[in-house]
Amino acid sequence: MRKLLSIAVVLLLTLTVFIPAIAEDAAEVAAIKERGKLLVGVKADVPSFGYQELGGEFEGLEIDLAHKLAEAILGDPNAVEFTAVTAKTRGPLLDTGELDAIIATFTIKADRILQYEFSKPYYVDAIGLLVTKASGIASFADLDGKTIGVAQSATTRDALQAAADAAGYSMEFAEFPTYPDLKAALDSGRIDCFSVDKAILMGYLDDTTVLLPDSFAAQPYGVAVKKGNLGLLAVVDELIMASRANGSMDELVVKWNLPTVDWSVVDQYGIDLWAEAEELAANPTPTPAS
Repeated sequence: MRKLLSIAVVLLLTLTVFIPAIAEDAAEVAAIKERGKLLVGVKADVPSFGYQELGGEFEGLEIDLAHKLAEAILGDPNAVEFTAVTAKTRGPLLDTGELDAIIATFTIKADRILQYEFSKPYYVDAIGLLVTKASGIASFADLDGKTIGVAQSATTRDALQAAADAAGYSMEFAEFPTYPDLKAALDSGRIDCFSVDKAILMGYLDDTTVLLPDSFAAQPYGVAVKKGNLGLLAVVDELIMASRANGSMDELVVKWNLPTVDWSVVDQYGIDLWAEAEELAANPTPTPAS
């Protein structure tokens, strides 16, 4: 038994060393090294994750993670070029090869796993509701008959619609391209609620607004790379697991004033979502006849 355990440990250590070596030989990783720069899509309007003041530097947990990835691949944390993306633009920029990776509060979903290669989650959030204090809205039930503002191409609308249908509520939705646009719409009364992930909403709290206690649809964030770029994906996953093991990921969570992450929950998503994707691939939804 002891001998078997020793062999298992040796194999584990061998794989830990071997996986990055395979990744470094991958064409997409070699292309990044030849270019000398990592191209990453990030958010510019999400405080604590990816944020950029006018003319300033990008900052946030995801920006720090991108610097770590650049260091892992190129040996230089500053060898990274950021491109601001939105929920609507991030996928296409990855598809065309204009970006190497997306680290932009990109929620891992089973159908998205079929479109992109996703790393294991590095953070888990949930959809929340931000309203003005003057509105008197105190819960999701109070939004019956109201208008909720959501980001274009985000999954927020589907999650809230499902919750509204289950509760028998009627709601209207208005889509906006950016989070500042949503906050402005809330402030001006064009929408009754601004909804997106709670950690994102925290960046838009002020003296006039309040975050409701309701939560919907957990949102595990992953790094996305182009479908088939498994070498780069291996480097990303190795970085995330190493950062968790040495505590530096938790340090980033504290640094950016984010709620503590329960890694056991993160690990479960890393199992369940990929199993769901496999099931979806094996049993695709038939395309309706025209």
